[in-house]
Amino acid sequence: MFSTTIAGSLPKPAWLAETQKLWPKWKAEGADLAQAKLDATLLWIKMQEDAGLDVIGDGEQSRQHFVHGFLEQVDGIDFSNKVEMGIRNDRYKAMVPQVVAPLALRGRVHGTEARFLRAHTSRPIKFTLPGPMTIVDTVADRFYGDRVKMAFAFAELLNEEALALQADGVDIVQFDEPAFNVYMAEAADWGVKALERAAQGLKCKTAVHICYGYGIEANVQWKQTLGEQWRQYEQVFPALAASSIDQVSLECIHSRVPAELMALLKGKDVMVGVIDVASDTVETPEEVADTIGRALQHVPRERLIPCTNCGLAPMPRAVAEAKLKALAAGAALARQRLGA
Repeated sequence: MFSTTIAGSLPKPAWLAETQKLWPKWKAEGADLAQAKLDATLLWIKMQEDAGLDVIGDGEQSRQHFVHGFLEQVDGIDFSNKVEMGIRNDRYKAMVPQVVAPLALRGRVHGTEARFLRAHTSRPIKFTLPGPMTIVDTVADRFYGDRVKMAFAFAELLNEEALALQADGVDIVQFDEPAFNVYMAEAADWGVKALERAAQGLKCKTAVHICYGYGIEANVQWKQTLGEQWRQYEQVFPALAASSIDQVSLECIHSRVPAELMALLKGKDVMVGVIDVASDTVETPEEVADTIGRALQHVPRERLIPCTNCGLAPMPRAVAEAKLKALAAGAALARQRLGA
């Protein structure tokens, strides 16, 4: 009961990359960088295990950014001539690569990291990929001329890599779709269908992570415009409940998401965000257990998975470590409260 996990990313050590940045620069090159990435991955595997987490991730240590880490291995994308583009409905600006030709994988994208993760923990492992709609919202289209067509082209590539990750021994493949909370009607219309195409044929558990973004200033300011209740989930959860996706990750603690919206995910495992990524204040086990308790009013106990609201990448490392421990301790306290 209450198997704990993280949404995906963890802070990069200072010897690997710039700290507390969403798009950090690497501190090494070539073979030295490749080894440093694996060293950082091993560090965070150990940190997650020591904290007491049940499902372990690679912390996305080998990726500069959760979307671009995938795109770097895709032909048809021009990284040499990036352009400035508004991201998430112009919430913030970013320099993004351009899609200039038919998309195709050059080969494996995350095989090295996934096999390394599998080799260094006996616990279940989860690996994250960007979702099709979120990728579309993070590149400039100079070829397809149609968001849906391009999303499905990316979905085919994601599916190719996801099937390979399954063969690597990954227990859960998670697709990150923060764009679902921005383009809600499109997400319910074609976004979930593109997501299902990305997960097609997978026998391992499949998950989708939908949050309100990293704890960066642009996202914090955006949240302040969303009113007293954040009901974005309400538009896409019914489509996800009817989909083939097994698990849904959502933001909960310190959010204004009405808890009853979780009931729209009947039949799905629900990864409930019990750790705030927009604050350096470390939750107490009691706070985590209280959040789990509120979620239990709408989610069956056997389907509730305590998780982080989003990735911890831009956060100070020591804070992230403490929050992982609070996550595990809070889940243990919730089990105790239920006499389990």
